Amino acid sequence: MRKGVRIEDAAHEWVSSFNAYPENMIRMVIEASHYTEFNEVTPPGNGDRVYLLERDEYGRIESHEDDMFEIETDSGDTVRISGDQLDVERDGDLPMWGTLWGFGDSADDYWLEELGGLQIMSDLGFRIYESEEFGYIFGIDGCGYSFYEAHWIPLYKARGLQWHDPDADKPEPLVKITCYGQTEELTRDDAIKKYLDGVRCCEGAERDRYLNIYLQLLDGCEECSDEDIQTMY
Repeated sequence: MRKGVRIEDAAHEWVSSFNAYPENMIRMVIEASHYTEFNEVTPPGNGDRVYLLERDEYGRIESHEDDMFEIETDSGDTVRISGDQLDVERDGDLPMWGTLWGFGDSADDYWLEELGGLQIMSDLGFRIYESEEFGYIFGIDGCGYSFYEAHWIPLYKARGLQWHDPDADKPEPLVKITCYGQTEELTRDDAIKKYLDGVRCCEGAERDRYLNIYLQLLDGCEECSDEDIQTMY
């Protein structure tokens, strides 16, 4: 753990250590090998749309345990079937996003291959491939939203990394401020900036109000007010 490091920054540092491969490069390798170089090894995961072979209908995986999957069908039924009774529907042979990645550390590859990482990454929305040349690489079937919130930070947590400071992500407490009969809540830093600006820009009684609140903020008060103003110079 490193003091003051937010989880998003820690996840960003981890992801920046990955090897990145543009989709067009991967596709050239696949085509040059006559589609024998890459093998998708993504297991069925939560949220996947699937075709139920014996029922001849579609549905979506809601949960799973071992090789048993609970699926909500398009007809509204909930069924529990084994993995060999379903096919996952994919939009293409490669993920939607135009970059694939490979872990930069062999310990991450070991986690992926030997410690259940394949299933975890599938549940988190990744598609995983195996290649003799590249080893394991993975991509994201999506775009137009925050990959860090939806994929990278959950993967960082699932991987068990603890490079961040849990206290750094706690929301900053708000200070209640009453001025001219109006009450607002601000972080202490924002409030100090606002009322210091008021002190600098105003004169007379109005300046005294802002100065009174500003000094209360510096004193650590959780509730500040312009009442009982004392002239301070």
